[in-house]
Amino acid sequence: MQYRLDKYGNKLSALGFGCLRFQKKAGIIDMEATEKQIMEAYRSGVNYYDTAYIYTGSEAAIGEIFEKNGIRKDIYIATKLPHYLIRSAAGIERLFQEELKRLRTDYVDYYLMHMLNDADTWQRLLDMGIGTWIEEKKKTGAIRQIGFSYHGNSETFCKILDAYDWDFCQIQYNYLDEHSQAGRRGLNHAYAKGIPVIIMEPLRGGKLVNLLPEAAKKIIRDYQPSYTPAQWAFRWLWDQKEVTVVLSGMNTEEMVKDNVKTASETNAGDLTPEDQAMLRRVVEAIHANMKVGCTACGYCMPCPKGVDIPGTFAAWNRYHGENKFSGFREYLMCTALRKNTASASQCIGCGKCEKHCPQGISIRQMLKEASKDLESPVYKIAKKGAAWFVHF
Repeated sequence: MQYRLDKYGNKLSALGFGCLRFQKKAGIIDMEATEKQIMEAYRSGVNYYDTAYIYTGSEAAIGEIFEKNGIRKDIYIATKLPHYLIRSAAGIERLFQEELKRLRTDYVDYYLMHMLNDADTWQRLLDMGIGTWIEEKKKTGAIRQIGFSYHGNSETFCKILDAYDWDFCQIQYNYLDEHSQAGRRGLNHAYAKGIPVIIMEPLRGGKLVNLLPEAAKKIIRDYQPSYTPAQWAFRWLWDQKEVTVVLSGMNTEEMVKDNVKTASETNAGDLTPEDQAMLRRVVEAIHANMKVGCTACGYCMPCPKGVDIPGTFAAWNRYHGENKFSGFREYLMCTALRKNTASASQCIGCGKCEKHCPQGISIRQMLKEASKDLESPVYKIAKKGAAWFVHF
């Protein structure tokens, strides 16, 4: 297993275990299978395990497994505070204690603000007293390091990164999302500040494996050296020294073994220019059915009305190019689950964005079309619900 260092010199396995997608029987986590997979990963050198308060049954499952096998002190647990469920400082402590009880531990190694998607939300938490709370928990050792997970554009990510003395962060990043969400710009900004970056969605929820279009699969199949689509996706990430840990939601022993093998064999700088060119061709094949040719350069931003233009177009392309649910989910996270909403429908047609778009995109028209597809009644209800949580 390859290891990379965190901010304080701790060795983290390049491969982290994402604990969201455990095998289930009748809707309940299959503890026997999950224990086998986790212990296979542990014996192979994986020491970073990522869960969250809202991952149903996950915290309790890994807490039981770690305690049963006596390995708590040998591994690092990362879990997350659902700040969107919190209305008071007392609520922060209550949820944290509940997590410790589930995890059967008295400390969390890496604690994240879950889906912290805008700087105003972080300011709200600071006003609530979370800064003092974090300091106290770090002083007692109940929290070893503090960070946040993020879904949104690179500009906002950089603002949040600069707004506090973070120990680490977590972003969605893969060769398809190189220039969307936090993207390479965000990754490089974190690296320049000495902040480790944990990667989620390395396979885009399976999009870069089973859901690849046939043209993309053929490009990979015909290329030498021969690796599977999943192996190429992981290799692209571990090729970058700025990446600290790559999470994988593994739920079979075979998957664990394959990912461990790739993590053990891949070093930063391994990919050749030819390898990089091949993956760019794969991206082009995936984008063949895009609705709008946005490169997420950000020249159209900021919008006077707060519309997240690159984020909207990325979600809209995903909505049509992959599947409607994943596109809708990304749009909801990037535009509605934040204090200052960034919906496409907020566009007033001023045209400022179009003056700066190097691609010559008819942004105003595209935003109207995207709004029709993405802002369904379900979206509007969720947006109102998010605004209610922020208010209280």
